[in-house]
Amino acid sequence: MSADIVIRGGTVVDGTGAPGYRADVAITDGRISNIGAALAGGRELDAAGQIVSPGFIDIHTHFDAQVFWDPALTPSSFHGVTSVIAGNCGFSIAPVFGDNVGLLARTLQHVEDMSLDTLDVGVPWDEFETFPQYLDAIRRRGTVLNFGCYVGHTAIRIHVMGDESYERPATDGELAAMQQIVAEAMDGGAIGFATSASPTHNGDSGRPVPSRVADFSELRSLLLPVRDAGRGVVALLPGGVFSNQQMFDLQREIGRPFTWTALLTIKGLDYHLKVMAEHDAARAEGVEVWPQVSCRPLVFQMNLLEPFTFNMRPAFAELMDRSSDERAAAYRSAEWRARAWDDLTTSKMLPPNWDSMAVAESVAHPEWIGTSVRALARERGVNELEAMLDLALSDNLDTRFASVLANNDPDAIAWLLPQANTLLGLADSGAHVGQLCDACFATDLLGNWVRDKAVMPLEQAVRKLSGEPAAVYGLHDRGTIEIGKAADIAVFDFDTVAPGPIRRIRDFPADGERLTADAPVGMTHTLVNGVPIRVDGEAMAAALDNRPGALLDGR
Repeated sequence: MSADIVIRGGTVVDGTGAPGYRADVAITDGRISNIGAALAGGRELDAAGQIVSPGFIDIHTHFDAQVFWDPALTPSSFHGVTSVIAGNCGFSIAPVFGDNVGLLARTLQHVEDMSLDTLDVGVPWDEFETFPQYLDAIRRRGTVLNFGCYVGHTAIRIHVMGDESYERPATDGELAAMQQIVAEAMDGGAIGFATSASPTHNGDSGRPVPSRVADFSELRSLLLPVRDAGRGVVALLPGGVFSNQQMFDLQREIGRPFTWTALLTIKGLDYHLKVMAEHDAARAEGVEVWPQVSCRPLVFQMNLLEPFTFNMRPAFAELMDRSSDERAAAYRSAEWRARAWDDLTTSKMLPPNWDSMAVAESVAHPEWIGTSVRALARERGVNELEAMLDLALSDNLDTRFASVLANNDPDAIAWLLPQANTLLGLADSGAHVGQLCDACFATDLLGNWVRDKAVMPLEQAVRKLSGEPAAVYGLHDRGTIEIGKAADIAVFDFDTVAPGPIRRIRDFPADGERLTADAPVGMTHTLVNGVPIRVDGEAMAAALDNRPGALLDGR
């Protein structure tokens, strides 16, 4: 019997970690119907000389809003990603209602670099209040990729407590209301629950985001409905506030997989070795806590209109909800500059690495692009902050400064990536859109780290991109190439695959800008539930009409 589609002549790397083998893959009614030689199909996709693998799964995204105006979830779909998990860090966009829409949007603006104008125009806020209603709004429109979403701690707190969610502990009544929201979200299709205690997460008016106001007891209470649901994943940012042992003990009680963001490397420190030793020992005792690791250096391109990497310092935090004119006035003030310099250099937090921070974009002074901030300061005879402020003010605050914040030790990254008890994560796709673009992590891993640096076999890398996260998230009908499973498939040329360049474009609602990696190398075909969404490296317009993606809930 002829299949709908046959992927012809490739090497199947099936996502289980098993050795690759030559075979055709047949697809019928959106599922893999046969794997073998000389299969017949109504349509053929050439995979000669290519790898045929399961589609990749991006477990750390913030596509919660973008899914409404960009159902293809670009650029993730360009890089072989077929399934995404949104709502990370506790920043889902539901539940929400009434005046709290503005408060939640301002939170997303500051903590995830999302444009208020883009959020206002691009999200149909009037169509949902509860988390299940949010998923229904997505279901009505459809998606090109498979889409799962956590219900977020910060969103829940704002919904129940309003502005006071930023200021105080919850009452017993409020806690009960929040528990009910988690229960309803899990029943309505949430993939799990997410929260953050990270000191880097400051939202409206520079205040710690609501999940940071909650204590460990509140977190435990809100996870009880996840335990009772018997499914789902818990995603945390412990941020040094909650210890590894607290996570281990809580995971034992809740009985669901935990994952946390992120185990990043710092050159000269062996922190990652100690953390993995703790987690490996806990795993041997039955604890399932997965640190997320990344193959990408954590590189931010920020401007001083929204200086994300400085916003945890008091002088910058006080400007977070100020207009650009007010911000510029502060930047010109000698008194503010002195306070800000003191905040940057004498606090308990590590000072910026001025040598690794460089001018990335400047219209007024293109001659300085590529110059380190330290070199710029020496040239101008001022300190590093003054050099940044002076250049930014001459550039209408549009100057971009690139800095490597973490994950800057290639040898340590190479050691971490193949570890058995880690998940690939922290792509942050859909967030910090003007500051970074790590949605290309899969093609970077395959090309840079697996082919060029040989940090692990190709079969293991494909498993870490597909079969492993599918198993953790309960996506039992996808993640591997097996007969009967959903035909989420990526076909790529292992000899050439690479993430390609990153460029800045304006294609979001309200003329919103972003960085994107929209020209990967070596990605040939991508199919979601048996529908080709990219063929021969080009997007299929029909996929936007068909929107073959499914909502994922791990049932």
